[in-house]
Amino acid sequence: MAKWEENVRKVVPYTPGEQPNQPGMIKLNTNENPYPPSPMVEKVLHEFNTDKLRLYPDPTNGSLVYALAECYNVKPSQVFVGVGSDDVLALCFLTFFNSKKPILFPDITYSFYDVWADLFRIPYEDQPLDENMCIRKEDYMKENGGVIFANPNAPTGVAMELSEIEEIEASTPEVICIVDEAYIDFGGTSALPLIEKYDNLLVVQTFSKSRAMAGSRIGYVFGNERLIQYLNDVKYSFNSYTMDQVTLATGVAAIRDDAYFKETLNRVIATRERMKKELGELGFTMPDSKSNFLFISHPQVPAKYLLDELRKRNIFVRYFAKPRIDNMLRVSIGTDDEMDRFLACVKEIIASA
Repeated sequence: MAKWEENVRKVVPYTPGEQPNQPGMIKLNTNENPYPPSPMVEKVLHEFNTDKLRLYPDPTNGSLVYALAECYNVKPSQVFVGVGSDDVLALCFLTFFNSKKPILFPDITYSFYDVWADLFRIPYEDQPLDENMCIRKEDYMKENGGVIFANPNAPTGVAMELSEIEEIEASTPEVICIVDEAYIDFGGTSALPLIEKYDNLLVVQTFSKSRAMAGSRIGYVFGNERLIQYLNDVKYSFNSYTMDQVTLATGVAAIRDDAYFKETLNRVIATRERMKKELGELGFTMPDSKSNFLFISHPQVPAKYLLDELRKRNIFVRYFAKPRIDNMLRVSIGTDDEMDRFLACVKEIIASA
């Protein structure tokens, strides 16, 4: 090892979902929305004045912050916007998790949490989900350096009751509690109302899933005004101009088209519920997902075998080679046509296994 490597910060990086690009493929592995963004987004793109690109964007992201504040009925000073929820969450880790006590998050959850903890040298402890893949609220009601969990959780899709979230929040007044709500619009109950009651709560959401804008990278967080100011202080100490002019304009357009948002959301939910029933009839078991994906397991056909056979048929799903979940597949909800093709292939694979 070279001498200079002694001072290199070494981490095991996050592994994102595969991004295949093959003709005729069905991509059900990264929880993207199967429908396009609002037509208002396309209109903004067509009409965008490219002369604006020679100018720096608004460092406060003001237009988008105000649109979000209006949409969710909060003050602009209670909103922080970043480059995807990953950017927002990383800044939250960096800003608020600085105790010598371990932060707490589930053992089966979004696998970026332990990466950020290692990157920023934050001690942490995994809290095991119960036998039904549910978060046990009691595990977070103990001394700690901070709490973060996804609701609905990923990759399980299981949502917690708001009352349980509040119990956790009420028991941890000395530390920051972050609720990661990337999938909340698909069936969970948001913890957003609790920010008025608890000054140590942050609620993170994203445009990547329910608003069909994963390619634009827009994330945001709601919280007490002091928490948002602390986040802005860190942001301005790192990179003032985090969002480009085009993203800000299209983000505002997406937020303002509430009718389209609800229409596509309901289509995804309806397809998900149909898939629960039809996969159940094929013998699959799964937690009761409130997200835009299902976490499935078959009693006779191993998950890895299903993964490989589906790939041969140009269908991509997500597999995690980790303890407790290495016989499960996470399947994003696509269009009805895509899911019908997926089901047909699954039936074929099971019959020939």
